[in-house]
Amino acid sequence: MSKPSRALDAADVSRVIEMAWEDRTPFEAIKTQFQLDEAAVIALMRQQLKPGSFRLWRDRVRGRKTKHAAMRPVALEGGHRHQARHRTPQR
Repeated sequence: MSKPSRALDAADVSRVIEMAWEDRTPFEAIKTQFQLDEAAVIALMRQQLKPGSFRLWRDRVRGRKTKHAAMRPVALEGGHRHQARHRTPQR
């Protein structure tokens, strides 16, 4: 398990958790941005989530092709950021 090069603040921890829950954000993207490998993300999720929430998350991501860049289908190639679409309030 790799150690982050710097301590994660609360906002970084929140963002890592958010990225870990996203189906189309691969662990490699988290490693690039926060220097946390898959094992470190799992440890962080275990520490930060309630036990039931952690089990739900682990069951969800275990073996999921979209969470590993090498296993992703070609149709999903590209940046992971295009998935986040912010809604604007209706007038």
